[in-house]
Amino acid sequence: MYEIKENTRTLKDGTEITTFSREVVSCNVLEVEAVTTGYCGGDTGHGVRTYFRIQNVASTDMNIQSFITPCGNKGVEITLGGDSELETMIRALRFITKVLEDESKEVHD
Repeated sequence: MYEIKENTRTLKDGTEITTFSREVVSCNVLEVEAVTTGYCGGDTGHGVRTYFRIQNVASTDMNIQSFITPCGNKGVEITLGGDSELETMIRALRFITKVLEDESKEVHD
């Protein structure tokens, strides 16, 4: 079992959110954090916010790069090296998915 912490974050647009985080521990350690306001009937203007972050805490072979395509679309690439990194990232992404599904208050299949 692992401890889930509640945190307060202020997004760049000034929106204050309460997030849920945990550490994912193996040979490396990640901290993962996520939350969503859930569905609000539209886009940002309707108040919808979804946030997640993944942070290296110890010994993670991780390379992160943001990019913009020629037509202006933004993206992020994450490259991991090692078996432990694969294992902890899978667990981190499962946690993010669970938080977003639970907080969105919608049924997903």
